[in-house]
Amino acid sequence: MRYLPHTEMDIRQMLETIGVKNIDELFSGIPDSCRLQSPLNLPSALSESEAVAVLKTLAERNAKVSEWDSFLGGGAYNHFIPAVVDHLVSRSEFYTAYTPYQPEISQGTLQAIFEFQTMICQLTGMDVANASMYDGASACAEAVLLALRTGRKRNKVLLSEALHPQYRETVATYCRYLNVELIEVGSADGVTDRQQLKGLLDEQVAAVVVGYPNYFGQIEDLQKLADAAHAAGAKLITAVSEPLALGLFKAPGDLGADVVAGEGQAFGIPLSFGGPGIGFFAVKQNDMRALPGRLVGETVDQDGKRGFVLTLATREQHIRREKATSNICSNQGMCTLMVGIFLALHGKQGLRKLAELNYSKAAYAKKQISALDGFAIAFSGEVFNEFVVVCPEPVAELQKRLEEQGILSGIALAKDYPQLENGLLICVTEQNSREQIDRLVSALAGGER
Repeated sequence: MRYLPHTEMDIRQMLETIGVKNIDELFSGIPDSCRLQSPLNLPSALSESEAVAVLKTLAERNAKVSEWDSFLGGGAYNHFIPAVVDHLVSRSEFYTAYTPYQPEISQGTLQAIFEFQTMICQLTGMDVANASMYDGASACAEAVLLALRTGRKRNKVLLSEALHPQYRETVATYCRYLNVELIEVGSADGVTDRQQLKGLLDEQVAAVVVGYPNYFGQIEDLQKLADAAHAAGAKLITAVSEPLALGLFKAPGDLGADVVAGEGQAFGIPLSFGGPGIGFFAVKQNDMRALPGRLVGETVDQDGKRGFVLTLATREQHIRREKATSNICSNQGMCTLMVGIFLALHGKQGLRKLAELNYSKAAYAKKQISALDGFAIAFSGEVFNEFVVVCPEPVAELQKRLEEQGILSGIALAKDYPQLENGLLICVTEQNSREQIDRLVSALAGGER
């Protein structure tokens, strides 16, 4: 593709072809009140080298995790990505691959998706996983839609207050015009309030949605939540924003979850200042045909050799729009491959060791911070690599003070949780050295009041 602007001759020929005298006439249908009446206030044109220098200067203003001590989490996690991940996905046969409509020429892409599905099932303890979704939030919303489709005219969904706020917002957006009642279940000591949940469960509830770990980093008691939901005929949906936790804690499917949706960014996908991510979605066998997106299956060819095909594709592009279970347009092909490579590289034992490293480093940070005067750990439950700290000073002031020392201290919770006015969500991963943790603790101590 050539990146050349139109010449005056090009413009004249195009205008003549459509029978228009000039550019002004081309846009004559746009009212004057909607037109810009003066030139755009833009700087003068730059050469390519000058433009690159300006953009580089702007980029250097970003706080990069390679240069700052970052303790940010909340759904996007700084994990080490082995060089082989980038090397393999950069091969032309992978980064140019698109939708595998023709299995006879798409076996590599199909197998990569199949292996991804298999590993997601092993992680979540579920029977079937699809070929991926856009991100964790949309996967969570699609899980709610699945519960409503299969819920025998039930129209209520209970969302835990401790579920990721952005996931809750996405669910609300998906359900805005569907005559669905979304009801928030409060939290007690950082986890879903089971007593309040039992009082809200009735024959109209299609699903209960909780995080695992939840937004506060707490590990929910899924078995008890599942028992309560199932007793009322509802499904339990778990939304996983930090999937590395599944390398250490019991799989949601083994604890009674009916649908497991989540975000796979932690498995080999760079933070990239906010995206892209990759959603995963897994269900039990009885809900397989309600699965959104597409599903790759294993078969044999006419010679009896192992092969892969699109087994189910319940998307609007494949069947009548009104019969589709989802309008997800495509799976996250390249990101799916990155996750698959990351998981295959680590294997079951490697993933557990990585999870244990996250757990132990977070435990160390939690212990050190809790010993500081004025600081307190907000909740008493089990956590993975995130925890909430109640600070003795306004969080905004604390964050600003630590940023001056090159430390991104965590996420302020007051906006989404007013009751945690001085709450700070801190995340510690394997990328945080002991020296970095000690610097964080020392910097926090410097602001004691």
